[in-house]
Amino acid sequence: MVKEIYKQLLLSLQLWCITTVNIHKNRINSMTNSFYFPFGQELKKVEQKDRSPKKVFVLGVYASAVHARWIDKNGKQKVSAFAVASEPEIFWTGENAKEIISEIKIPEQLGQLTIPTNKMLNGPSGRALDSLFLEPLGFNRKEAWLCDLLPESRVNKKQRKAIDKHYSDSIIEKFGLPKATIPDFDKTELNLKTRREEILEELEDSKAENLILLGDLPIKWFLRFHDKRFSRLAQFGETETTYGGQHEIKINSKIYNVIPLCHPRQADRLGNSNAKWGNLHDYWMKGKQQNVNK
Repeated sequence: MVKEIYKQLLLSLQLWCITTVNIHKNRINSMTNSFYFPFGQELKKVEQKDRSPKKVFVLGVYASAVHARWIDKNGKQKVSAFAVASEPEIFWTGENAKEIISEIKIPEQLGQLTIPTNKMLNGPSGRALDSLFLEPLGFNRKEAWLCDLLPESRVNKKQRKAIDKHYSDSIIEKFGLPKATIPDFDKTELNLKTRREEILEELEDSKAENLILLGDLPIKWFLRFHDKRFSRLAQFGETETTYGGQHEIKINSKIYNVIPLCHPRQADRLGNSNAKWGNLHDYWMKGKQQNVNK
């Protein structure tokens, strides 16, 4: 009985090790090899361009993408929002989406890519960051150093379904198209020591004294390794009087003013969002506005 339990535990450990190694290999490959979106745009690392000292450092989850509407040659919609390129800048707000999409050529027989009917589909998190996070705290984008746990775009379940259905191997072979090779998003990919070290280096280079964490994942996969008290947003407070509070926390010998907030998806009700966090963020914003008006 004991031997059987031991064997099962050993097998589980071996499987966990294999999975972890594969995840890390995917992350390393994404940094050294080329990956491509449907129709051939190469996956790019999206990071802060202006490296001058900033007042605030913002840590999100993973880079987004440029989305296009794909219609067939008869004008019938195939995909309403198809990820076709890396966003041109971190926390992109959607500028020049039409121009970016127009530069991606597809075979005439497959129709064309246009800007989505809902123009808000490109850059929503960037717009939310500016108006719902930085502005209430008295910052603007020029004063912010932006960073993501994962600095490249990934494929979510909805995009994977669209790729499998409309950008199939038969279509790729028939029209000589490049394969869509962007990896699927896997939360466990965020647990990589080398990436945490890169983020820490960026944080210190930024000279920022304020650190905004967007949602659970930056807390779990970055802050937790510097302060074991916290691994999720709720631990900082999930009431109207505690949400959005500022906390002095030491990170690698420096004290930062840490401001844990929900993800822009929750604050701006983007897609599947959590109403509780959205409502708490609304209340927090009203409080900030009242302080400004005093």
